[in-house]
Amino acid sequence: MAILELTNIHKNFGRTRVLKGIDLTLEKGQVLSVIGSSGSGKTTLLRCINFLEIADKGEIKVNDKVIFRAGEKISSKEIRKRQLNFGLVFQDFNLFPQYTVLDNVMLAPRLLAKEEYKGDRKKKREIFAEIHENAVKILEHVGLSDKTDNYPCELSGGQKQRVSIARALALSPEILFFDEPTSALDPELTGEILKVIRKLAAEKTTMVIVTHEIDFAEAVSDRIIFMDDGVIAEEGTPEEVIHNPKNERTRAFLTKLSDK
Repeated sequence: MAILELTNIHKNFGRTRVLKGIDLTLEKGQVLSVIGSSGSGKTTLLRCINFLEIADKGEIKVNDKVIFRAGEKISSKEIRKRQLNFGLVFQDFNLFPQYTVLDNVMLAPRLLAKEEYKGDRKKKREIFAEIHENAVKILEHVGLSDKTDNYPCELSGGQKQRVSIARALALSPEILFFDEPTSALDPELTGEILKVIRKLAAEKTTMVIVTHEIDFAEAVSDRIIFMDDGVIAEEGTPEEVIHNPKNERTRAFLTKLSDK
């Protein structure tokens, strides 16, 4: 059974049609990379899945349960609840500078626990202890066990991105989304993030990665989709899409990149 299903997703900004009917299925444990030129709709697609934008048309299912249907009225509280299906790693890190690495990772789970266990101090203390233990384990998993008490300003770009990944993992999402996770990093630090994502892929973490790094996409992906002008122009394995593209627009895009 598919973990994520998108049916006929459309999104307009004013008179500009950005997504023009996206159909997509993702299996549990798969890594999907989304490539394409700027303006092709990659980030808008990611934002619509995560409720950061609301699609004008279409339906989204997670584990065969409808979490979005165009026209359905959803409260802000319900949107926040449905967003918990997803973890999102931004290209510019979005860490809180006033908090330590450990506190950045624990912040969202703690806020959720505070809301859920308002009147039960004992239970809240127990949950907070579990959140702390889990955050320490996750930071160890991404190679940052020696940075728990550091602040974001004391970290390299690669370390900040690994904190962002740890923060997303702390809520145990069904699917982990990356929006250009290496765009702000130099080649050496890109390798650092690639190593973490490869590790997650080996553990069958379901991931969707919007990226302009073709080598990166090829190295980590089970499947790749090429978006062009708001539609999925080509889809397949890395070998099929990158090395044997059938669509003329895919070939032109890859040729342009190789000429740079």
